[in-house]
Amino acid sequence: MEKYKKLFEPVKIGSVEIKNRFAMAPMGPLGLADSNGGFNQRGIEYYTARARGGTGLIITGVTFVDEEVEQHGMGNVPSSTYNSVQFIRTGREMTERIHAYDSKVFLQLSAGFGRVTIPTNLGEFPPVAPSPIQHRWLDKTCRELTIDEIKKIVKKFGQGALNAKRAGFDGVQIHAVHEGYLLDQFAIAFFNHRTDEYGGCLENRLRFAREVVEEIKRTCGKDFPVTLRYSPKSFIKDWREGALPGEEFEEKGRDIPEGIEAAKLLVNYGYDALDVDVGSYDSWWWSHPPMYQKKGLYIPYAKIVKEAVGVPVICAGRMDNPELALSAIEDGACDMISLGRPLLADENYVNKLRSGKTAFIRPCLSCQEGCMGRIQEFSALNCAVNPAACREKEAALIPPLKIKNVLIVGGGVAGCEAARVLALRGHKPTIYEKSSRLGGNLIPGGAPEFKEDDHLLIKWYEATLDDLNVEVRFNVEVTADIVRNSGADAVIIATGSSPKIFDLGDNRKVYTAEEILMKKADPGKDIVVVGGGLVGCELAIWLAENNKNVTIVELQNKLLALNSPLCHANSEMLERLVPFNGVNVLTSSKVLNTTDKGVIIESIGETKEIKADSIVLAVGYNAEKTLYEELKYDIDDIHVIGDARKVSNIMYAIWDAYEVAANI
Repeated sequence: MEKYKKLFEPVKIGSVEIKNRFAMAPMGPLGLADSNGGFNQRGIEYYTARARGGTGLIITGVTFVDEEVEQHGMGNVPSSTYNSVQFIRTGREMTERIHAYDSKVFLQLSAGFGRVTIPTNLGEFPPVAPSPIQHRWLDKTCRELTIDEIKKIVKKFGQGALNAKRAGFDGVQIHAVHEGYLLDQFAIAFFNHRTDEYGGCLENRLRFAREVVEEIKRTCGKDFPVTLRYSPKSFIKDWREGALPGEEFEEKGRDIPEGIEAAKLLVNYGYDALDVDVGSYDSWWWSHPPMYQKKGLYIPYAKIVKEAVGVPVICAGRMDNPELALSAIEDGACDMISLGRPLLADENYVNKLRSGKTAFIRPCLSCQEGCMGRIQEFSALNCAVNPAACREKEAALIPPLKIKNVLIVGGGVAGCEAARVLALRGHKPTIYEKSSRLGGNLIPGGAPEFKEDDHLLIKWYEATLDDLNVEVRFNVEVTADIVRNSGADAVIIATGSSPKIFDLGDNRKVYTAEEILMKKADPGKDIVVVGGGLVGCELAIWLAENNKNVTIVELQNKLLALNSPLCHANSEMLERLVPFNGVNVLTSSKVLNTTDKGVIIESIGETKEIKADSIVLAVGYNAEKTLYEELKYDIDDIHVIGDARKVSNIMYAIWDAYEVAANI
């Protein structure tokens, strides 16, 4: 596409020329390794698919060089040193396929996680760190690494990089003087209390990272590119406490002046490019930005680094808007655009952009439910909106033996996904939607400005279903008789869910979250939101941003108590945004009844009246499965999916639909 031509100009990192300005950001490849530290077939297909989709540089997720000092358990992520023959054999198979698409591929090599190791992935106790400091998640003190252990890890980097080179990788990326991983813990004085040559002044704290690049260059040659994931600012307020955007605080981690100085030193040590972000595990919402962070949030920091060093700078961080990406390149903020989660959502992002098919790019929601949420809970990388991510072959769509007419009741996200999959396979789906548009609960859910990508997902479904010639019949309230008389070969019930409501006496000023989000009612100035789950918290922040006085009343003893699997980056940021925006919170509390002035609350055994112009219910949803219950004994091939089956989230609605529609 002529408009974005600059994004498709070649760029060099060291001796390696990359065909365009797009890199695939490294994302934890949980589930993509075999038991010997090689890439399994899922991993090979996953990375190859992104190369096939046009991405110029593939950067793998983290792989380990050491399994002795910090144990990770084989089969979680690859290791280039655990079984060299297996790694080289599987790595070579992958790199050859990636190269067929004229893409380059760098292997990301890690020194380890140290104090930030996620407990589900933690092997030996206690975890290691540069000094005896507090673990990020566990109430444990980390064990200080010895100098001999540091030297051993450095040596392993050389071996691991050489194995990567033998396996056909075009370069490596070092993980990382960023996000508070082990190398970063050495680099930051807040974590590094050592008094030997690896502690004290900045040069000493960067010695570990320096020895790594020098060892790799010595082993692999000076022309073998070595890049570094790098954060010039940490946003750490204190142990396990991060700063919010716009918050005034004292930086306990790395701040910009030292970040600039460190960047210059690291380039002088031999790093060929810096892959820039900001944040740390203590401020995880910067390193893994949820939808509550603005698009392109790393651009200002990338530009600061770019102006300080003479090597290419890569910039990630919600960079999926092509206008934003183009402006960052043109402004000189960076040399390459790094896409992580957007390439989980749509592996063909780059080719679609190049050919002008932007309407067909499936958007990332920054929900992190399929990626970081599942990594955190299940050690598995996936995607909420793309059920085939990381299982490209297993989830491949197969044409049916017999083409069927499939009636789909409901045009929410589950119904749309089912129709898309059925049409791609060759079936003839028809959607019946009782309203005048597609989207279902995604429409009110995407009302807040920070949920804009929810509405982009609806637009994507509209464009995709139109392109596939899927028939949609709007404003039809489907009855059991309509289904019985339709002549359909199969029926999918995707009728979704409706908000839970309950009687509070005088209900004239009681509304559902949907009614307020859709601006069907004026909530007034003083608002009580009943329910502190995901919907209630997002609603409260949105109202507060619109200058309302908001109180959340939550029955549980904490906010977001029943939502899962939410990535900590999302949940922790959301929990902090609530008070940061001036929202009052009453936990272990419940609403009893309305009054002329507001509402009566019972909180920890006491009752009190709160002034309120409106009471907004955000207490969950009820599955709408009446139609399914009426038909389940009458229709041979009938399925109930999404919220109609079980109230959950966007991810499981889409995954349900994909699984069922792929097998009709």
